[in-house]
Amino acid sequence: MILLISDLHLEEERPDITRAFLDLLAGRARSASALYILGDFFEAWIGDDAMTPFQRSICQALRQLSDSGTAIFLMHGNRDFLLGKAFCKAAGCTLLKDPSVVQFYGEPVLLMHGDLLCSDDVGYQAFRRQVRDPAWQATFLAQPLEARQAFAARARAASREHQTGMAESISDTNAAAVAEAMSRHGVDRLVHGHT
Repeated sequence: MILLISDLHLEEERPDITRAFLDLLAGRARSASALYILGDFFEAWIGDDAMTPFQRSICQALRQLSDSGTAIFLMHGNRDFLLGKAFCKAAGCTLLKDPSVVQFYGEPVLLMHGDLLCSDDVGYQAFRRQVRDPAWQATFLAQPLEARQAFAARARAASREHQTGMAESISDTNAAAVAEAMSRHGVDRLVHGHT
């Protein structure tokens, strides 16, 4: 069995979602061969060096699942694109590129977070290119923790404001972008989150 999840947006303020996730790890995921997390696992991530006790507890739960024999694959989302090698090593996860083609039961499947498919949201796509740039990330991660926390809070507020009044068709996947991605990767199946 292969499990795929996306967009849990884990944070302490939503204990119901956290409990459901931990129940999945302690139960059904133990008999899965693999768990794929397709981004936005955390509501926000400002660097592996800034892990909160809550995030550490999630990391430990993933490590327990990994140690039990379930392979865990993690993809960046638009909220946790700074999840890094230190977190993945501690959690026993393998970081996947977005997009990635994997084999499920002998068939190629394209996995994506999904935000790249929202090509009509030009402003967001420009922001995405900026924050995914390795030079921008290095500069950001070199800032003090308080500055990173303030940036994350401003970015979440700006995202909410950006979405307010926006036509759903702009923030949803673009059919042509979906078809182009599937054609470029030579697949008949696509699994994504985000929308």
